[in-house]
Amino acid sequence: MARIGVLATRCCLLVLVLALSLATVQSAPGNGYGRVVGGEDATKAQFPHQISLRNANSHSCGGSILSKNYILTAAHCVTSEQEDGSFVAIAADRFTIRAGSNDRFSGGVLVNVAEVIFHEGYMNLRNDVAVLRLETPLIFSTSIQPISLPSAQTPDDADIIISGWGRIKAGGDLPRYLQFNTLKSISLEKCDELIGWGLEMELCLIHEADNGVCHGDSGGPAIYNNEVVGIAGFVWGTCGTTYPDGYSRVWYHKEWIIQHTDL
Repeated sequence: MARIGVLATRCCLLVLVLALSLATVQSAPGNGYGRVVGGEDATKAQFPHQISLRNANSHSCGGSILSKNYILTAAHCVTSEQEDGSFVAIAADRFTIRAGSNDRFSGGVLVNVAEVIFHEGYMNLRNDVAVLRLETPLIFSTSIQPISLPSAQTPDDADIIISGWGRIKAGGDLPRYLQFNTLKSISLEKCDELIGWGLEMELCLIHEADNGVCHGDSGGPAIYNNEVVGIAGFVWGTCGTTYPDGYSRVWYHKEWIIQHTDL
């Protein structure tokens, strides 16, 4: 598996392909053809909960607005591994978020991150969940809105909407404008059969070839019934295969999220 966000410099469980660094790769301004693999341009305010998480002023991951003060993202987007295999949070002052814009380069608002909180059980892509406390509260508008946590378990064989600024293909460009696609949830048994990852804490989303998430989509939302049900975590092998993509299941982590935010 490969993380779909920042540079992976360490060995991970069953990692086949390492994620590529996003800090130095950007599509040219004015290039709007890029997309979540197989996706299409989002319309203005279609995903008002979506944010771009920026590390040292460059897009690195996605995230979801939970409240005026908190963002939901993936732990691997905001941590680094120590020599002993433990993880520490990257300094919060490296991060900002862009909210309220589909344009990765401009628009909306930029807000500093004040605190990084990641799941204490995060390891080997398990419990890949983090929340970010913002330095100043967001001001809600038609383009900046929170999204609800799931009210029920995500069913199998459901249409799940994903979004992000991830690469259009493995090794491809990052898009300038926010992209979205629709994938399908599968059972734990089916996920285990396909990639050996049938874990209760995971949500596996399947798709046809040349679709799905890619590097830069990490931490971004999977949406069902206008609720955030998944956090983008990994792809199997490389982007755009017919293997399912791995998301942290928000229903499984709901209580942890509530305990560490103002929800």
